[in-house]
Amino acid sequence: MSPTGNHSASSSSRYYQALGRRPAGDVSDDSCSIELSIDTSTDFSSIALSQQGRTLAELTWYSRQSHTVELVPNIKELLNRSRLSPRSLSVIFVAKGPGSFNGLRVGMSIAKGLAFALNIPLVGVSTLEIEAYPFAFTGLPVCPIHNAGRGEIATAVYRQNGGWQCLIEEHITTVDALCQRTRDRTLFCGEIPAPVIEQLQQRLGEFAMIPGAEARLRHASYLAALGWQRLSQGKQDNPAALQPLYLRPPPITQRKK
Repeated sequence: MSPTGNHSASSSSRYYQALGRRPAGDVSDDSCSIELSIDTSTDFSSIALSQQGRTLAELTWYSRQSHTVELVPNIKELLNRSRLSPRSLSVIFVAKGPGSFNGLRVGMSIAKGLAFALNIPLVGVSTLEIEAYPFAFTGLPVCPIHNAGRGEIATAVYRQNGGWQCLIEEHITTVDALCQRTRDRTLFCGEIPAPVIEQLQQRLGEFAMIPGAEARLRHASYLAALGWQRLSQGKQDNPAALQPLYLRPPPITQRKK
């Protein structure tokens, strides 16, 4: 095993132990094949338990930058409420970005650690795709947007057209360039900054369909559905090789002279 794999396998034991033992009085079956979805891409975090992509329980909360101290206890709490143990888990689905550097690092690390410890599959899904998927039913091009800093945005385009498709992969661009290429009525979603919403509405008018903030909130239930689709197609990721999708290298802190 590679050094990365050894490190992940070692740290995974701590994550597994932190989730605790089976709750007292639990009569759940460890062979029931439960999927755990983990999304810590931004200040909003979400986790879910599912079977074949159908949600059994979900917890979504405003984490800010507290992913490190909140994620494992909340996974433990969700398992306890559902009267399940870590041994019930059969696969881990994880949001791989783009998003915040710290959030993605924490979620990815714990997801990989659990996959190693439990010896179960790991499936990574684009954060932008998770945000777009709830609007597949519209049949419109769906364009999720995140603030990428430096006056730029992270975006992609998806559409349900005889099947769920990625039309334009994740990339960094500007609002101006996005508006110039938008020729059809498009649904914009995700954690869109208010100034960007104003620009889209001003530039695109009726071609820009933007749901309210509550409808655009990301939920791990959609990660579960997308993850199950991939797993059913035989797609999974190597825990030692899967990395967060940053689109831009993490900032380097220079030492002051």
